[in-house]
Amino acid sequence: MVVETMREEHLSVREAMRRFGINDHKIIERWERIYLEEGAEGLAIERRGRRSTGRPKKLPSKVEEDLLAEVQRLRAENEYLKKICKPWFWRKSDASAENAGSPETKAEISFIPSA
Repeated sequence: MVVETMREEHLSVREAMRRFGINDHKIIERWERIYLEEGAEGLAIERRGRRSTGRPKKLPSKVEEDLLAEVQRLRAENEYLKKICKPWFWRKSDASAENAGSPETKAEISFIPSA
């Protein structure tokens, strides 16, 4: 293994490049960083391409259950409030809403002269 040989024989990155026939020093530096952070097991993990940032981590099941229960409670509360507290524009007892658009309703036109 390149990194272990570098550490055992106190080789520089350039010397290791020549000895193992590696053309890019960044590859060896990346391997060395992974080795120092995760040990030899970290180098066994196959890493290709960029890290995925699109998919969020899965929530713990307890948190997910709590969130679903909260959504259900809020939906039930919303339905209850729709039945009990109808907004003013849903009420049919409003006189202006009953007369709106009827031919009997006379429009008042007021003219205010400009100064």
